[in-house]
Amino acid sequence: MQTLEHPPAKSQPAPQDQLVIAGRRFKSRLMTGSGKYRNFDDMRNSIEASGCEIVTVAVRRVQTQAPGHEGLAEALDWKTVWMLPNTAGCKTAEDAVRVARLGREMAKLLGQEDNNFVKLEVIPDAKYLLPDPIGTLEAAEQLVKEGFAVLPYINADPLLAKRLEEVGCATVMPLGSPIGSGQGIQNTANIRIIVENANIPVVVDAGIGTPSEAAAAMELGADALLINTAIAQAQNPPAMAKAMGMAAEAGRLAYQAGRIPVKAYASASSPLTGVIG
Repeated sequence: MQTLEHPPAKSQPAPQDQLVIAGRRFKSRLMTGSGKYRNFDDMRNSIEASGCEIVTVAVRRVQTQAPGHEGLAEALDWKTVWMLPNTAGCKTAEDAVRVARLGREMAKLLGQEDNNFVKLEVIPDAKYLLPDPIGTLEAAEQLVKEGFAVLPYINADPLLAKRLEEVGCATVMPLGSPIGSGQGIQNTANIRIIVENANIPVVVDAGIGTPSEAAAAMELGADALLINTAIAQAQNPPAMAKAMGMAAEAGRLAYQAGRIPVKAYASASSPLTGVIG
């Protein structure tokens, strides 16, 4: 059997369907992390394979040169990807605000002078790593006043998501399930409500373990995904990264296409009129 000599061209999203965060446009709806990789080569190859344009970096771990993070800030070409500094490791609102300021300065030092993005994490819970809703809201209010584009990581709480939108956050980032757990989307109903009521992008963050779960999150109407552990800890991180990028595209297209209604009974694919007797 003859095979095609070249693969079909990769489809590009129409300009009107691009992800827009704080006025900045991105073609990819997949964000990735920079932690938990076995080495920098895996990280670089995975980010490239995923097609992502936003990579999150833990400011405190880079600033303190924590094991596995030495040289992380210099390991990527920040002319080709947009840095999303995050406040991972912060347990209070005050600490998160201070680290966000450090993150903005770090982005400037690496050549992104106009980068005011911050992924806001306030996590005092050491066992389940669940974000503190009160501390997150307090920090978000302060950071918005200081001109940050705030992307807050939250439990899938529709009321909190709306409140964060009202104070001026650039996105909301509800978790699918506990971070790094690979449990998939465990709060479908709440994420659907958040999507329905949001006037800012909704980014599902944490818990996704497989491309099928990534596609399912996008089919709910999420605007984007942030995936780290499922890629970094896969047996073949670059291959998994590519699969996640494809899943994000497929899920988005499926959401736009509109699925058929679920029925309790069968419906024949072929018409029943005009059949041969």
